[in-house]
Amino acid sequence: MTSVALAFSGGLDTTVCVPILKEEYGYDEVIGVNVDVGQPTDEFDEAEETAEALGLDLHVVDAKAEFADLCFDAVKANATYQGYPLGTALARPVIAEAILEVAEEQGCDAIAHGCTGKGNDQLRFEAVWRGSDLEVIAPVRELGLTREWEIEYAAEKDLPVEAGDGGVWSIDENIWSRAVEGGKLENPNYEPPEDIYEWTAEPEGETTIEVTFEEGVPVAVDGEEMDPVPLIQHLNEYAGGYGIGRTDVMEDRMLGLKVRENYEHPAATVLLTAHGALEDLVLTKNERSFKKGIEHEWSEKAYQGLTFAPVVDALNAFIDETQDVVTGTATVKVSGGNCRVVARDSEYAVYSEEMASFNTEDVAGIAQSDATGVAKYHGLQERLANDVSAGVRKPEIATDGGATNDDSA
Repeated sequence: MTSVALAFSGGLDTTVCVPILKEEYGYDEVIGVNVDVGQPTDEFDEAEETAEALGLDLHVVDAKAEFADLCFDAVKANATYQGYPLGTALARPVIAEAILEVAEEQGCDAIAHGCTGKGNDQLRFEAVWRGSDLEVIAPVRELGLTREWEIEYAAEKDLPVEAGDGGVWSIDENIWSRAVEGGKLENPNYEPPEDIYEWTAEPEGETTIEVTFEEGVPVAVDGEEMDPVPLIQHLNEYAGGYGIGRTDVMEDRMLGLKVRENYEHPAATVLLTAHGALEDLVLTKNERSFKKGIEHEWSEKAYQGLTFAPVVDALNAFIDETQDVVTGTATVKVSGGNCRVVARDSEYAVYSEEMASFNTEDVAGIAQSDATGVAKYHGLQERLANDVSAGVRKPEIATDGGATNDDSA
């Protein structure tokens, strides 16, 4: 008997895949796998109800802790993509690994997903799965299925499913971010209604939030120590109440398509802002400058779902080396939907209040007058270049296309 493990959410795409994998691909058994990275409870209830109605054997894997650890790696890397914190992208390799483990434990012959051929997730899932010996199947992509066709097919087969949020929005939620797309949001000129947001309120009021880090990892909020998952969940609720963490972005996908996405990410916004501020205090100029390139590369690989790549191990080695001193606190003020740093403190600060003070005459035995020579040399090459440029006579071009010099012989 042949079997296939299916990434199963209970939504339209994955639900129609169940009979299709049997009818079109010939598999005797479909095993559903649902991975918990912080989705709403009702999504699991719906998945279980749908699986029961389909007669589908459903495995639910709790991967929130593993996902939170990866999110904190993203904090250490100050990881964002085109201006927003990575959420869905970070979750996909974690989900893919969990599904693969179940597929191998159950002795499956193949592994499948319900992603389309236009999005990023197909690549993120398959980058993990194609390292195994299992056949990879993508029915929606391979059969060219459309949302309209799936709805008609589901009705014809009397499948227990609805098209997402009443068929209006496509929503992906985990503990790090909530992504909303589809429907009228596909028009870049359409202003999103307030009801697309669930994590963030209309910006009003203000408060301060102090985040404590140990070697780059958030460990406490306002002095209260928390494990990673509850810390993230607490900040999502607390900072979200002040309207923190909304992003409306035109996103460039891996396949070249440009799409409009709306994100909510209160905890990620607070933690990334606070972490960056603490790094500014404890890292040297050269470390900060070089790390920008490392962060960009880490973010690109994370967006592509390649956090398991050898190059990411190398990037993490550098990042972890810099995080040895990223221990201390950073305080952010959240108000009007904005999150900004208002204080930071660390015993590893590369900073001296005495040296920086305008009331201090000398700095570590260096007199102010010692800077005169530096000031004379500063910009010397640029001044020389400007002098040379000014001394070079450029030929004038006549308006009739002829030369202006008089050699009419």
